[in-house]
Order: sequence, then C-alpha cells, then structure tokens
Amino acid sequence: MTLPVASPPILAEPPVPGPPPPPSPRGPGTTRLQRLGLLIGLLVAAWLMLQLFASVLLPFVAAAGIAYFLDPPASRLTRGGMPRGGAALLLITALVALGLLFALLLYPLILSQIGLLIGRLPAYVGSIREFATDVMARLQERLGPEYVDEKLRDLVAGQAGTMLSVVASALSRLIGGSFALFNVLSLMLVTPVVAFYLLRDWPRLVAQVDGWLPRRYAGVIRAQAREVDRILSAWLRGQALCCIILAVFYAAGLSAAGLELGLTVGLSAGMLSFIPYVGTITGAVTSIGLACAQFPTWTGVAVVTCVFIAGQLLEGYIIYPRFLGDRVELHAVWVIFALFAGGAAFGFLGVLLAVPVAATIGVLARFWLRRYLNSPLYLEPPARPGHEP
Repeated sequence: MTLPVASPPILAEPPVPGPPPPPSPRGPGTTRLQRLGLLIGLLVAAWLMLQLFASVLLPFVAAAGIAYFLDPPASRLTRGGMPRGGAALLLITALVALGLLFALLLYPLILSQIGLLIGRLPAYVGSIREFATDVMARLQERLGPEYVDEKLRDLVAGQAGTMLSVVASALSRLIGGSFALFNVLSLMLVTPVVAFYLLRDWPRLVAQVDGWLPRRYAGVIRAQAREVDRILSAWLRGQALCCIILAVFYAAGLSAAGLELGLTVGLSAGMLSFIPYVGTITGAVTSIGLACAQFPTWTGVAVVTCVFIAGQLLEGYIIYPRFLGDRVELHAVWVIFALFAGGAAFGFLGVLLAVPVAATIGVLARFWLRRYLNSPLYLEPPARPGHEP
C-alpha cells in the first residue's frame, strides 16, 4: 500500500517592490519651525495693527471689553428664554441709559466744581503758603535759626503753593481729558453699535475661534484660555465693582465732610483705584491739601483723613475679599507696570489692553514654569564626582 505523497505548497510570488514613498514634507523639524513662524507672524501682525490703526481701534477695543463684561448676564437671560439678540439689545440699552444719566446729572456738577477750583485756586495757594509759613516759624522757634532760617521758610512756603497748583491743574486735566473721551463721536455712536453685535454673536465667535485651533494642541490651548478667562473676568468685574463702590463712598464722604470739591476728588479717587494704591494716594493727597486750604482748623483736615482711612479699611477687609479674593493672580506691581507700559506705548488704547495682555502673559509664564519644573532639565540630579555632566 503506497502512501500518498503530499504535494508541495504553492508559494505565492513575492510582490515586485515599487518605488519608495516620497518623504513626508511635514517632518518634526519642519512642523516646529512652522509653529514658531506662525507665532512670530501673529505677534508681528498684532504689533503692526496696533501701530497703524491705534487711532481708530479705541471704539472697537472698548466695544469688545463691554461685550466680554456683559456676556455672563446675557447668557443668563438667554438661558431664561430670552433670545440672544434681545438680551444684547436690553443690556446695551441699559448701559447707554446709565451713561446718559451720568452725563446729565453729574457732568454739570463736576464742571461747576472744576470752575470753582480754578476760581479759588489763588486763594487756596495763598492759604497753603500761610500755613507752611506758620509751621516753619514754629519749627524755627523750637529748633533755632541754625536749623530753620528765613531762606528755608520762604522756599517751603513757595513750594507748598506750587505743589497745590500742580496737583489742581493735573486733576483738572485728568478729569477734562477723561470726559473728552466721552465727547468723541466715535465712542458715542460706534462703540454701542459694535458692542451690540459682538455681544449678540459672542458664543458663535468663540466657537468659530475654537474651531481654528490646531487639533493636536487644542486641549492645552483651551485650558490656558479658560485660565486667562477666569483671572481676567475676576479682575475686571471685581475691580469695576470696587471702583464704583469706592467712588460713591469717597464722593459721599468728602461731600459730607464739607470739602467743596469733594464730589470731583472722590469720584476721581474711586475711578483711579483700578491702579493699585494710585487712586487712594492721589485722592488723599489732593483732598488733604484742599482741606488745609479750605478749613481754618485741623478738625476738617482730620475728618477728610478719616474718610480715606475708612475707605482703605472698607477696601481691604470687605470689598477686596468679597469681590476679588484669591481668584486674582495678578500682582499689584505687575498690574502697575502693565498699565504704565501700555499707556506709554499706545496711550489710552494701551491702558485698555494692558490688563488682558498681562493676564495672558502671567498664565503662559506659569504654564511654562510648571513644564520646566517637571522636565529633566530641572529634575536631573547633579553629576557625580568623576563623571562628565
């Protein structure tokens, strides 16, 4: 019996090798260079746009800030059943009505107080000089002529009056320049219209920008954008409430103390409180100087000083912990530098953009610092003796 012989398996012919695929033009080095070039291009384009169009960008930047500020109440109204366009129209109309009410009620009072300041400035300067002369005379009696002579007395008296004149003129220019911004036709007409359209289309614009993010880094960019939004919204909305509350408190307190320019100085000090310490120091120095010139005794000066002390206690123990607290990670020195640098570079437009840019830079700096602290560059132990690093 013969056994069947198994036939050898039929082997398939090996495939004929074709031409190798072309190398991908998007290697790691090329992609990194493209990202770096895109980032540099965006920064250069933003800088050129600010340099070329800074004179016309102010209404649009202000409108964007208004839309960002009013987006949370507009979203709440939308969730309550109101159309987004109706909510935007309602909020912008309310904001314009408040601005008109402010202009109709407070603007004439502030202008009258500025006129009063200009009219009584020579009398105030004379009172300050007499006060300084009296103080120096008492010091001369106590310390002797070898420490306080006639030349020093005349110098101090003259400089005291000059300082009051400089402070008063700077306050007049500051208030007049601030209100001149509201008299510009573009800010009065263009800003509310642009703010309405931005507020109405804000969710769609955010979704569109989110769709432009590179897919590989979309999660990281979204996380950093949420962090910037958290810090920026806490600072802007909290600081706005602090400025309004302090402005009302200082204006009411100084007016109740009998200071003739209390309304103007109090509103200015409160509105300048968004710059840490600047509003309080400026308002206190101006108010105390005017009180020394107006009141014949130290009682009025003490009352004005107590108003600012109470304002600082209110800000430090009630307003700041309630509306800002630990949510804001912007150091006061960083905010002051950003505001002054933005103002020096682009004027009032730079002041508006200073805090958002500072918040973004702070978030990115903390992000890269965390990456550095988790990287081998930081965690790698030092080389042992006798080994090459």
